[in-house]
Amino acid sequence: MTDSTPRGIDPRGPRFTAAITLVVFAAALLLSDAAPGVAAVITGVQAVLFAIGAGLGVQKTPTGLLFRRLVRPRLAPPAELEDPAPPRFAQAVGLVFAVVATIGFATGAVLLGQVAAAFAFVAALLNAVFAFCLGCEMYLVGLRLSRRSAA
Repeated sequence: MTDSTPRGIDPRGPRFTAAITLVVFAAALLLSDAAPGVAAVITGVQAVLFAIGAGLGVQKTPTGLLFRRLVRPRLAPPAELEDPAPPRFAQAVGLVFAVVATIGFATGAVLLGQVAAAFAFVAALLNAVFAFCLGCEMYLVGLRLSRRSAA
């Protein structure tokens, strides 16, 4: 998340971002029944953050910059760096779910918004708590399948 060189990124950065994302989707889900418009705004803002992460890399998001400036200086260097492509793909997957949630909440299809937000919440939970990036794993499976079909 903090090292934007081709060598890789600090894997703790995407986990930090996932923790913030977890809180964002929890807030959207908690507010969705009583205030679906507010939930739409919350998930819409998260969609913008995911778009930045998908386009520029997770290390360029506001949470990535926050991690680099405030959190990483207090930590020991990471044991190893991570390829930035899988987290970038995960941000694109998150973007899809955030857009669907936003549309659902904004149009009154609250259940659709809740389901999409819940999927994003679970993915963020897995990454933040267990260091299991579902989108990253999807990227790696797709990479293996594309290599297999090319051979």
